[in-house]
Amino acid sequence: MNISLTKLFPFLRWLPPSAENLRADLIAGITVAMILVPQSMAYATLAGLPVVYGLYASFLPVVIASLWGASRFLHTGPVAMLSLMSAAAIEPLATRGSEEFIQYSLTLALLVGILRFLLGLFRMGVLINLASHPVIVGFTNAAALIIGLSLVNGFLNVPMPRSDTFLLDLWRVVEQIPIAHIPTLIFGVTTLIALKLLRKYFPQLPGVLIVVIVATVISVFIKFEKIETVSPQQIVNSEVREKYEKLVANQAELNKIKHEQQTINSQLETDLGANKRYRLQAKLLRLTGEEKGLKYSINNQRVDAFQVALVPQTTDGGKVVYKKAENPGFFSTVWRWSGTDGDKFKLSGGGRVVGNIPSGIPSFTVPLIDFGLISGLFATAFIMAMIGFMEATSISRALAAKTREKLNPNQELIGQGLANIVGSFFQSYTVSGSFSRSAVAARVGARTGFYAIVSALGVTLVMLFMTEYLYHLPMAVLAAIVMSAVFSLIDVKSLLCALKVRMADGIVGVVTFIATLSLAPKLADGVIIGVILTVIVFLLNTMKPRSEVMGLTANGSLAGAVTHDLQPVSKYFVVLRFDASLVFINAAHFEQAILKALSEFPETRAILVLGHGINWIDATGIEKIRAMGNELSDAGVTLAVAGLKQPVREALEKAGMDQVIGQDNIFASKNTALRELEARFEKEAADEAKQQEA
Repeated sequence: MNISLTKLFPFLRWLPPSAENLRADLIAGITVAMILVPQSMAYATLAGLPVVYGLYASFLPVVIASLWGASRFLHTGPVAMLSLMSAAAIEPLATRGSEEFIQYSLTLALLVGILRFLLGLFRMGVLINLASHPVIVGFTNAAALIIGLSLVNGFLNVPMPRSDTFLLDLWRVVEQIPIAHIPTLIFGVTTLIALKLLRKYFPQLPGVLIVVIVATVISVFIKFEKIETVSPQQIVNSEVREKYEKLVANQAELNKIKHEQQTINSQLETDLGANKRYRLQAKLLRLTGEEKGLKYSINNQRVDAFQVALVPQTTDGGKVVYKKAENPGFFSTVWRWSGTDGDKFKLSGGGRVVGNIPSGIPSFTVPLIDFGLISGLFATAFIMAMIGFMEATSISRALAAKTREKLNPNQELIGQGLANIVGSFFQSYTVSGSFSRSAVAARVGARTGFYAIVSALGVTLVMLFMTEYLYHLPMAVLAAIVMSAVFSLIDVKSLLCALKVRMADGIVGVVTFIATLSLAPKLADGVIIGVILTVIVFLLNTMKPRSEVMGLTANGSLAGAVTHDLQPVSKYFVVLRFDASLVFINAAHFEQAILKALSEFPETRAILVLGHGINWIDATGIEKIRAMGNELSDAGVTLAVAGLKQPVREALEKAGMDQVIGQDNIFASKNTALRELEARFEKEAADEAKQQEA
């Protein structure tokens, strides 16, 4: 088959399909689909979206990434880390679950897709090397911990305030443990235990699907969800009623502000005079400030409203009213704030379930194109594009190592980019490669990327015919599914190993971990800090590379004189090892190393620089050698070099350095240099002795 054609259409490598491959891919696709459906819904809740958007993200993006990706095993779709990062990026801009939040999530997916596609198209996959292994490990550990802890409120069935500080929000959740909903907690903990046991003792079974089915049946049987819609008059206690009404009023005010913002944005797109445009922009700025203040107030009010426990009571007239419960027991059935329905209040006396899921495949929808929004999301989108690429390539490499599959990281970037671009037009949020689903596919014997298409068709069947059966699935079960998946990402051993191997790298990893955890939910900032620290450490090491005067060991080999307490190689010359490329950033350190050696051995006649560690040299390095050669020559000291790599030697010759140093002072190897310099200076010493005798 034409090689250029398979580069343009990688899926042509699957052709012609054999009956054996089709059978293996069909089995693998069905197996992965049974994991993909519950996982995708769980990750959608992590992204702050209705669960149906997880199913949407498991449809077309899976197909596109499979057709145009490089790895036949990599399964693309919703993943935990990018789901959390998507929610964190959109949270300051819109309310979770709102239409605006959904639109912004689709725009973010489009932006991430475009960035990945361009990085792959221009073969810029090497940018991932900017994030060192300790940075990746530190970030992954922190992100996994944040993902797991962010779901604790789902286990307790209590609200979590969404502020700019994740750790403070988590503390507010911990404070609500005394009012936790016990059945919800039981569902969550039992799901975690069941998943662990099924994975350990029955790995061949679709454990995630099993717990989803069982939990849904139990939820229906015990009537886990209990929701009542009541009028304000049914709330007996005036202070409670006023608290609820204030929350409803603030929500209405927030909706009003959003409507005004949309109106102003529409007006700004028209041809306006400068004065009117400035007035509208100033008003929009004021409304944005009011919006942020209201969102903060509403989040706190929701938490406060939930603290109030209500119990139903039937009046003499047969009307049901709700009064504040005084010191309810831990296992008491009480009703708490759940939301609004117009001007009425929604109260919950049970746990949260998935609820209504729209049936049908996603329709074509153009993502919101707002350049102000795009500029605000660009930095996060770039970090998400790189982290997603890091995940995808690490998974692909791990699987390729077992199957000897040849990988093309840039083609994978193109496939992942196209998946996000196309998906964003069909209501998909940001997707990437999944380690768990890819590993399952490889384990059950997938042969080509066709298995992923089979899994997407399985999701399609669920969207068309089975969404109504998922109504009673407890949200705590979805939270447990995510927790179970992300706990495996925590890898403390790698951080400890980095600290042992090289303290500076280990510190970078630890700082990245602490920064990511402290700055959450702004996870991208943790990566940026880690990358900056990596660059700083690299520059510091490059500025002051290792250099040492060499001595002669008992077996005749060279080693560090100070490190191994050795005598210098010769009484006539000093051997200096320089372990770095000689460039502008460390040229001064090179000079200092030579001058230090000269000060320690003032009687020396030559300084021999071992250049096997100099991989390349720039103009500054060449000029530094020129200057040192001239200065040492004036002081009666010879500068010699040995073991230079061919590109470095050619660079010196082009700059005429062989004339400055002297052709006879540039040696091909250290052994030749040692032998010839020793002979040269012994002869000079002998000639001097003869002259003195005469």
